[in-house]
Amino acid sequence: MDESARNVIMHDIKKGVILEMLGKGKRMDDRALDEYRKVSVAKDVLDTTEGSALAKIGGTQVLVGVKIDLATPFSDRPTEGVFSTNCEFLPLANSTFEPGPPNENSIELARVVDRGIRSAEVDGGETSILDNFFLGEGEGKVMALYVDIYVLDHTGNLIDAAALAAMAALSCTKIPKYEDGKLIRSEIARTLEPKLFPLATTISKIDQFLLADPTIDEMVAGDAKITISTTNDNRVAAIQKGKGEFSRDEIMNAVDISFKKGAELRKYIL
Repeated sequence: MDESARNVIMHDIKKGVILEMLGKGKRMDDRALDEYRKVSVAKDVLDTTEGSALAKIGGTQVLVGVKIDLATPFSDRPTEGVFSTNCEFLPLANSTFEPGPPNENSIELARVVDRGIRSAEVDGGETSILDNFFLGEGEGKVMALYVDIYVLDHTGNLIDAAALAAMAALSCTKIPKYEDGKLIRSEIARTLEPKLFPLATTISKIDQFLLADPTIDEMVAGDAKITISTTNDNRVAAIQKGKGEFSRDEIMNAVDISFKKGAELRKYIL
């Protein structure tokens, strides 16, 4: 039997066991269907960044560092700062991760986190976070905010952990003083202090069951996946649908779960 056939058999066996447990209203780790694994967040864990945080959801660990620098604004947005989100899967995090340039999975993770933050305009009000990074007419520069995501351990649900770590890091980001065309990192002008906190909730659908915070096995066994970012002012900031299909009722149910779980996760960073 080749490895491909063996993997198919193992997948079917795992899915059968998972479905048997779900039929009893439980999951493999005894959680309720909408229950997250243990969550923890630590802020200011790095001395070399303007903001940082380490988020853990079960065995999944994600580290985020926020750096601020000077950049040339985009020509079509001359008074808007630059915002960039990048992600790196460290090979030590999971045996399936390989060294090298970012792959499509890390690029997708960064894009989903980035979209949730941009769509929510985390500074709140009528302006986005980037409007406050304009340095004034004649300067020719704006501040650039770089959010770097590092996956340290992967046991499932990377997007939620990454979004949680990113918003925690942004919430404690200190903006250096700008003077005479340069940043003075030894002096702090202000703290970022976001008003909105978009957080992601990923849901895996297995048969007719919707599971929040899916493990790797639950994600592999899943028939469909969706990630919904919600804010503390009760808005859906972004939706990213993965594989499979959801009915209208299932999507509405997933949105309800996301608002509930987003509020619970937000308590770890507010």
